Amino acid sequence: MTQGERIREVRKTLGLTLEKFGEKIGMKKNSVSQLENGKNSVTEQVIKLICREYNVDPTWLTTGEGEMFVESDNEFMARIDRIMAGEDEARKNLFKLMLELDDEDITALHNLMKKAIHFSKEHFDIPKKKDSSTPAIALNAAHDEGATTEQKEAADALMIDDNEWN
Repeated sequence: MTQGERIREVRKTLGLTLEKFGEKIGMKKNSVSQLENGKNSVTEQVIKLICREYNVDPTWLTTGEGEMFVESDNEFMARIDRIMAGEDEARKNLFKLMLELDDEDITALHNLMKKAIHFSKEHFDIPKKKDSSTPAIALNAAHDEGATTEQKEAADALMIDDNEWN
């Protein structure tokens, strides 16, 4: 994938038009289009602007390696604040639980999650890459669209009754 194609992927992922994407980085929509289509080369300045304005990982944008977006601690803290101020008691209780865990508990939880991921990879037909028609779902307790019957049953078998959180 070229840099231009990666720029298009960022824009599409963010759900922005050429015009809206370009506004934030000081470019006209036709200039953005020419970058995406490889008609104009991507300058270092444009890379810096895109990465700064849209939290894109510069390594991913230039080489395609790694994750598309980087998340700053400020953004992460803002998301936690929104959860704690919201009405979703289950999410709040998960954060409260994490605060009560000691290092040994965290290590045990980490190992459990690794085992769950390994188990799901061995027992479910999960695509290696994102496929727009079939989302990769390991253990889907919410039963999102795309979960197989086996995935739903496995998730249900692992879930704790919500009443235990209250």
